Amino acid sequence: MEDPQYSNKTPRTLGQTTNLTAGGRIPPQAIDLEEAVLGALLIDKNALANIIDILHPEAFYKDQHKNIFKIITMLFGDNQPVDILTVASELRKEGLMKKSGGEAYLAQLSQKVSSAAHIEYHARIILQKHIQRELVRISSEIIESAFDETTDVLELLDNAEQKLFEVAQGNLKRNYESAEVLIRQAIDKIENISKQEGLSGIPSGFSELDRVTSGWQPSDLIILAARPGMGKTAFVLSMARNMAVDHHKKVAVFSLEMSSVQLITRIISSETGLSSEKLRKGDLTDREWNELTSGVKDLEKAHLFIDDTPALSVFDLRAKVRRLKSTQGLDLIVIDYLQLMTVGGSKTQGNREQEISTISRSLKSIAKELSVPVIALSQLSRAVETRSASKRPQLSDLRESGAIEQDADIVSFIYRPQYYSISEWEDGDPSDNQAEIIIAKHRNGSLEDVRLRFIAELAKFSDLDQGSRMIMESKMNAGEESKSTNDGYTNIPRQDLEGGDVPF
Repeated sequence: MEDPQYSNKTPRTLGQTTNLTAGGRIPPQAIDLEEAVLGALLIDKNALANIIDILHPEAFYKDQHKNIFKIITMLFGDNQPVDILTVASELRKEGLMKKSGGEAYLAQLSQKVSSAAHIEYHARIILQKHIQRELVRISSEIIESAFDETTDVLELLDNAEQKLFEVAQGNLKRNYESAEVLIRQAIDKIENISKQEGLSGIPSGFSELDRVTSGWQPSDLIILAARPGMGKTAFVLSMARNMAVDHHKKVAVFSLEMSSVQLITRIISSETGLSSEKLRKGDLTDREWNELTSGVKDLEKAHLFIDDTPALSVFDLRAKVRRLKSTQGLDLIVIDYLQLMTVGGSKTQGNREQEISTISRSLKSIAKELSVPVIALSQLSRAVETRSASKRPQLSDLRESGAIEQDADIVSFIYRPQYYSISEWEDGDPSDNQAEIIIAKHRNGSLEDVRLRFIAELAKFSDLDQGSRMIMESKMNAGEESKSTNDGYTNIPRQDLEGGDVPF
C-alpha cells in the first residue's frame, strides 16, 4: 500500500524516480533552473563561455541534463557550433538520445527561455544545490563511519576534512580524465607560460637558482638537506622573505625547532642589516632604532605565516594548511624540519625509517592536493663528516630513509667549504662567505650547482653580486664588532655553531 505521507507530494521535477534520501527527504535541486540553463545554451552560442568554469556535468541533478551538458561542453571543446541540431546529432552518435529525453525534449528546453541574460546567476544556484547534495552525501558517510567501532577517529576526522575541503574549493574528485582533456590543459598551460615574462613557478629570489628550476613548481616536494650549521633555516627564511616581500606570495613556515619570535627576529635582521646579536641584546643606538622601525614596514605587510607547533604531526599539518589555503590563500609551504615531525594517529607505524617514509609520502600528497610547492628541510647522516676525500653531500647521505629521495621531485643540498676550513672551491675560486646549492635530483629539469653569498652576521643568503655589497654594509653597521668576528665566521667557536647560539 502506498505511504500516505508521500502519495501526493512527489514533485514533477523528479522525473521517473523520487530519489528520496535515507531520511525521507528529497535531495536539494533546482530542476527548473537546470532546464533554463540548458535552454539558454541551445539558443545562444556565446552563453557557455560565461559558465564553463562554474558548472560541470555532475552538478546537474537529472541524468538527462548531465548527458546534454556533457555533449554541449564536448562540442564547445572541439570548437563546434552548439544548437539543437548539433547537440541532437552528438547525442545520437553517443547513444544517449533516448536517455536524454529525445529530440522533443531538446526542443522543449530551447523554448524555456528567450535569452541567456541570467545564465550565470542560474548556474551558480545549480552549483549551490550540487554542493548541498555533496554535503548530504559526505555527512551520511561520516555518520556511518562514526558508528563503526573499528574506525580510527583521527583518520575519520582527516578524511572528513579532506572531503569538505574538496567541496569548498569546488574541486570535487574525479576518477579519471581523458587524454584529450589533459592534453588540452597541458597545451593551455604551456601557452600561458610562453606569454609570461617571468617564471612558471614560485620565485625563490635567487636568480641563478630560479633559472635552473624555473621557480618552485606547484605540487612539487622539494627536499633541502644539509648537516647542522650549514644554514638550512637561514636559506629558507631568506627565500620566504624574498617570496613574501618582493613577489607578494603567501608563504607558510612550520618551525618545529625554533619559536616563531626567533624566526621573525632572524628575518628582521636580514631585512634591516642589523646583526642578530644586536637584536637579541637590544643594544641599539638611536640611528639603529630608526633603521629597525623603518626597515620592517614592508615585512609587516607581507603574507608570511609562521607556526611553531612542536612535534607537529602530518595530520595536524594537513588540517592547518587546508584551513590556511581556504581562508588566506597559500602559495608555498616550508617545513623546518622533516625529522622532527610525527606521523600522528593511533595506528602503529613501525620503526623510525617507516615513519619517515610515511611523512615524506604525506608531504608529497599535501603538495598535490593543494597544488603548492612544499619545501621540507632534512638532516644528513654523519657519513659526510667521516669522509676524508670530499665533504660534498650526496643522495646516499639522506638520513633515515631512502623514501625521501623517492618521493621528492627535487633533492638539493647546502654545502659551505668554509665550514670545514676549506678556503677554495674545486675550481680554485675563494670560498669565503659563499655556499653552494647542489641540485642532486631534479625530476623535471637539469642537475646544476648554484653558488650564493652567505652573510653570517645576518644569517642571510643572497645572489653573489648582491652579497658583497651587503657584507660591507653589515660590517659598517656592526662597527668594531665586525673586527672581532673576522668576516662573521672564522672565529666563531665550533660549539656555538653546533649549539645553535649563532643563527645558522
